[in-house]
Amino acid sequence: MEFRHLGRSGLRVSEIAYGNWITHGSQVEEEAATACVRAALDCGITTFDTADVYAGTRAEEVLGRALKGERREGLEIFTKVFWRTGPGPNDSGLSRKHILESIDGSLRRLGTDHVDLYQAHRYDHHTPLDETMEAFADVVRQGKAHYIGVSEWTAEQIRAAAPLATELRIRLVSNQPQYSMLWRVIEAEVVPASRELGLGQIVWSPLAQGVLTGKYRAGEQPPAGSRATDEKSGAGFIARWLEDDVLNAVARLKPLAEEAGLTMAQLAVAWVLQNPNVSAAIIGASRPEQVRDNVKASGVRLEDGLLKAIDEIVEPVVTRDPSLTSSPADRP
Repeated sequence: MEFRHLGRSGLRVSEIAYGNWITHGSQVEEEAATACVRAALDCGITTFDTADVYAGTRAEEVLGRALKGERREGLEIFTKVFWRTGPGPNDSGLSRKHILESIDGSLRRLGTDHVDLYQAHRYDHHTPLDETMEAFADVVRQGKAHYIGVSEWTAEQIRAAAPLATELRIRLVSNQPQYSMLWRVIEAEVVPASRELGLGQIVWSPLAQGVLTGKYRAGEQPPAGSRATDEKSGAGFIARWLEDDVLNAVARLKPLAEEAGLTMAQLAVAWVLQNPNVSAAIIGASRPEQVRDNVKASGVRLEDGLLKAIDEIVEPVVTRDPSLTSSPADRP
């Protein structure tokens, strides 16, 4: 496993992180989830990402139990706040009240006294940005988080938050966006702004919800038990990738992967890691062997000719529109 700095901070993270968005507490039983975490640790992953909203807060609990007994100083644990976690009018968003109450809930569920990175899961259009950043600063000063990050924020929002963080003497170090060969909306605006301001990308869905593994094929029904057949595990997220033109393009990547001595999954994860603004790529898994396969992308350097060949194949189906980075207009 290789390690990278998280943005311009001194914190180093495993360049492949383990995330439990869809799996823990919902798609797979806890025993299987724990086995995946153990596999991640055995493979050298030290960075683990979750959020209070995942599986209705259960994902944090499962991750906390899976990591129990590990040397805390040897881990980087990330979580997030924004989405609704209760029935009350203040149980969502980025108000001071919700942030300060949510961090305590996350720490309790994770079984730790601090997280290494606390992230704004989306931008809150109904809370003044200075209120949000001041609350995050208090979380850091209370020792409950070491660093602050955001997720799926636009370049404009990042540019507004960064000077506030500097004034408050806290480190805004990261953004967590969707990014893959097929989804490149951050490249035109978010990446340049982040590079300028010292943020690194912690990217999610580098496999495009599993489509880039090649297991979905044009003209065929999705494999039984796959994410595309399970409404609880993100079928809605994967639907946009199941068009024949996308699947045909993905199928043409297989010979390139084989020539490079990589599986399709390894090629996809390695591809996002070629972007120097990417600090880590988050993988998820329902089986330990998936973890062991994906981590082999760490340290892989793709030659310029291979990168060009990939671009030529997928360009007709790539999504690049920066406006697709967005947060809810109304608080959830």
